[in-house]
Formats: sequence, structure tokens, C-alpha cells
Amino acid sequence: MSDGLENVVAAHTVLSDVDGAAGRLVIRGHSLDELAGHTSFEQMVALMLDGFVPDLPAAKDLPAALGAARRELFDTVVVKAALPAKLGPVEMVRAMTALIPDGEDAGAALRLLAAPAVFTPAALRLRQGLAPVAPDPALPQAADMLRMLTGVAPTQAQAAALDTYLVTVADHGLNASTFAARVVASTRAGLVSAVLAGISALKGPLHGGAPGPVIEMLDAIGSPANARTWLEAALDRGDRLMGFGHRVYRVRDPRADALKGAIRRLGPDGGRLALAEAVEQAALAILRERKPNRTLETNVEFYTALLLEALGFTPDSFTCVFALGRTVGWLAHAHEQIAGGKLIRPQSVYVGPQPRQAA
Repeated sequence: MSDGLENVVAAHTVLSDVDGAAGRLVIRGHSLDELAGHTSFEQMVALMLDGFVPDLPAAKDLPAALGAARRELFDTVVVKAALPAKLGPVEMVRAMTALIPDGEDAGAALRLLAAPAVFTPAALRLRQGLAPVAPDPALPQAADMLRMLTGVAPTQAQAAALDTYLVTVADHGLNASTFAARVVASTRAGLVSAVLAGISALKGPLHGGAPGPVIEMLDAIGSPANARTWLEAALDRGDRLMGFGHRVYRVRDPRADALKGAIRRLGPDGGRLALAEAVEQAALAILRERKPNRTLETNVEFYTALLLEALGFTPDSFTCVFALGRTVGWLAHAHEQIAGGKLIRPQSVYVGPQPRQAA
């Protein structure tokens, strides 16, 4: 037995391999360096779902199929849902996703892949008192999501940056949300149910819900000159420095550098990169001084926050964008689990009181 199932092998997979000691991520036989910045969201879908969804459109037809799915979801869910704008973005996206008919076919997969791209901008605009913007099925998914968010066509660099992010977070071993999705998929409840489990797990601050506080930290620090003083005071209070440390990686998270590169390629639109770099350098130095026996390096959350902020997403919607990228992995893992046909049913060890025996 292992609390938290740490080091317990629960599945054999062809989807991704996380080498925490070497700081290496392999996805379907490709290193992250090969994929991030060179692969579109649609190409990642084709790569991840290859061999798992027999009736999925061919790679060349996927952009049009996803565009049609975005339009369908806008017409059948966004226009008719009438959800209260007081809900947070994650709650709104989860509620709208629950309205998608469940199933295990390509149609269900395409709707789920399109859903966060449509629902996230709609949720943010509704909260601002603005009308949701209808999708443009002719655009690639990343570009259309940004257009639906702002009402203006994004630059090529902005669309490429979002593609890089979505590819970078598409899959990452048997993390909490992926395991949750596989558990539900193993019951044959359907892909929508599996993805809803994934979204709910991703919402937690110990998993995908952490990038937002990185922005709060950068806001509070304000300028590079304040970084060391602020960070030391935070550690003196016993606070955790968001964006540093990882359950698996014992070296720098390779996804952090992939996202930092995407921010650099945004140029002047890259936001507060100079501040972030100063905070990162100060945080790493302080952590090495104060916790010499622990390896606490920059993780994916740190530059996720900076990139998504630069693209116009609010901190409380970062998890929704994360969900868009990770849905690709959830669906692949769900199909892999279904193909194995085994219901996930671990055992527990009872440590509570025993019933009293009659005298």
C-alpha cells in the first residue's frame, strides 16, 4: 500500500512517459521538444487519438470537423443554456459540458475537444455582460478560441502561442485528472462523464487549479527589485511559492521552458516576462538556500500563468484552457482504458473500530 498511490503502477500505456529524474516528457514516441512550437492542436489530436477512435476523421479533415463541432455546441448549448453569469468560468464550462450527450464514438470525442474552446470565451464574455461570439468553423481551433474571446482575429503569433500551450499540456502520465478520467471510463459511463471527472479533478489547487495564484504573486511583487524581499517574507509566513516544485520532476519541468519560449515569440505582446524571470531567479536561489535537501524547480504553472495572461485570459479561467489541452489526453486514456476492458477497482485496508462482540 502507498498513500496517494505514489510509485504504484496502475496502467500500461502507449500515450506518454514522464521521466522525473531526467526532466523528460515523451508523448506517443515524440519528445516534447519535437512537438511544442511545431505541432497544432489539430495535429496533436490526430497523434494522440490515432488507433483509439476508428471513426475519427482523417488528420486533414480534423480542422473542419472540429470547426463544425464548435458551431454545433454554440448553437445547441451556449445559445440555449442560460447559465447564471455569477458562476465561475470552471463551473460554467463544467455545467455546459454536462449538457453534451454522452457516448464513446467520434462524435462525442469531437464535441468534447471543441467544448472548452467554445464554452470558455462564452463564460468570460457573459460574466462581463457581453454577448458570446459565434465560432468561425473555417479557423483553426486555437485562433478561433482567441477570436471568440476578444471579438478580434488574433495575430499569427498569438494563435501559435496558444497552440504551443495546448500541445505542451496535452498529456502527462497518470496524473490525478487523467486517472480520474480512466476510472470513470472503466465503468463505461461514456466519454462526457470521463471528461467531467477530469475537469473536476483539474480544478483542484494541487493539480491544474494553481496557475491563477502565480499572477497574484507577480501582482503583489510588482517589480524585479521587490522579488527577493517579498518571496522571503512569504516563506517566513509558511506560504508555498506557486509555480515551483512538482510531485514527479526532480529537475526543471521541461514544459516550463517550452512555454517560456512561446512567450518570447510573442515579442512585445509577451506581457511581464522580465518581471517573471526576475521572480523565478530569486525564488530558485532562495529555495536552494532554505531547502538544500529538496529539489524545487520551476514547474509548468509558472509560465502557464504568464502566457495565458498575455493572451487575454483571466486567472480564474486558466484551468479551463488547461482543460482544453488536457481533454486530448483524457480522451486517449479513456479509450485506452475501454480497450483493456478492465473495471478499475482497487482495495482498501480498513483501520477503523471493530464491532463489539456480544458478551
